[in-house]
Amino acid sequence: MLGECLENVRLTTPLVHNITNYVTVNDVANVLLACGGSPIMSDEPEDVADITSICGGLNINIGTLNKRTIEGMYAAGRKAKELGHVRLLDPVGAGASKLRTETAVGLMKEVEFDVIRGNISEIKTLALGSGTTKGVDADVADAVSENNLEEAIAFVKRFAKDVKAIVAVTGAIDLVTDGDKCYVVRNGRPEMGRITGTGCQLSGLTTAFAVANPDNKLEAVAAAVCTMGLAGEIGYANLKDGEGNSTYRNRIIDAIFNMTGKMLDDGAKYEVR
Repeated sequence: MLGECLENVRLTTPLVHNITNYVTVNDVANVLLACGGSPIMSDEPEDVADITSICGGLNINIGTLNKRTIEGMYAAGRKAKELGHVRLLDPVGAGASKLRTETAVGLMKEVEFDVIRGNISEIKTLALGSGTTKGVDADVADAVSENNLEEAIAFVKRFAKDVKAIVAVTGAIDLVTDGDKCYVVRNGRPEMGRITGTGCQLSGLTTAFAVANPDNKLEAVAAAVCTMGLAGEIGYANLKDGEGNSTYRNRIIDAIFNMTGKMLDDGAKYEVR
């Protein structure tokens, strides 16, 4: 059950190295602490190899790129790969600029990530940029809906097989697949899009779940996605009159802090295709 994946995070306190978006770095750290993990933030090229060596997982988020952090991402990625650590890529804004697209595709090829988490548009960009897209795949809509769900699942499964990674596509409907089995997740609230960084937080959370559950990473990633979505539902339900997106962010983190495995199992909304 997915709840066991959360309990394993709390039991093992996985240490996660984050090279992440400057806009959301504090929230990523707090979400990791809330779920039972432990965060380290470092993007200095001379520092990252040592830092990632003492961690169990590496979360790379390209949201605020510069030449120095790109160098740090490659250095950390190479060391984490050498050590066999869990490696996650969050290709924020891939497709929006040449630098973002080339950085994401280059990292994907060299680091060989265990998990890639992004929205459908970002995942499409990676598929096109790495030459893995096939025919109609390039025309998959930029939002996963009930109307195009089967097409989206087929595309994401093919991409996951091609890159040999677990792929998590997040949006109104979330898809998590290893190429064979796909979790279709319907947790969450549309208001989560009014908070900057819920995706960045999810990437840190997902890395911790994958580290803590080495023998069932697919279920761990699905559990992380359900946890974030369920926290969004709980946090929204706890908002009081006059409270807005700033308070909502804190309510989500609090919901993760207080979540148990049983709460996750009871509240997770998913099917497997």
